Amino acid sequence: MNNTIKTDGHVFTVMITDEQIRSEVRRLGREITNDFKDKNPIFVGILNGSFLFVADLIREMDTECEIDFLKIGSYGDHMHSSGSIRLDKDVSAKLKGRHVIVVEDIIDSGLSVTFIKNHLDKMEPASLSFATLLLKKEKAKVDFPIQYVGFEIGNEFVIGYGLDFAQRFRHLKDIYVTKS
Repeated sequence: MNNTIKTDGHVFTVMITDEQIRSEVRRLGREITNDFKDKNPIFVGILNGSFLFVADLIREMDTECEIDFLKIGSYGDHMHSSGSIRLDKDVSAKLKGRHVIVVEDIIDSGLSVTFIKNHLDKMEPASLSFATLLLKKEKAKVDFPIQYVGFEIGNEFVIGYGLDFAQRFRHLKDIYVTKS
């Protein structure tokens, strides 16, 4: 494991290890399984960042489930959200009457997840829940519950385990935080 990554004038160090991530994903998988046993929920992974998390999460499920993806954009190649959300790819599954669990890699300002909630609510799901690996609790402004949270973090920029910096570093097994 490389504990430090230097790129583009930034230094990143390990914040959350692969082992900690795996343990938390197992816990979330058990919790979601208990809540949705025999309901065949559909997970909606938010691309690109959540692809590793949603793949690992559904492998921890002990009940039937389905998966689809939605892609939005807001960051571009920057370390801060642009504040403007656009829908790049919609779900293909019919969500009306289904139990939907949105899977995010990180909830930062809350703009993206609010956009997603408003978009999916129009499809009339039976229930709409949210799971996120990382939550910036002090920064995130949402007026609805985030039912499944892996880790609460401060207002820091992180990479790894699906999280990127200019589309790079998603492949890292650990989550790194910038120190610069």
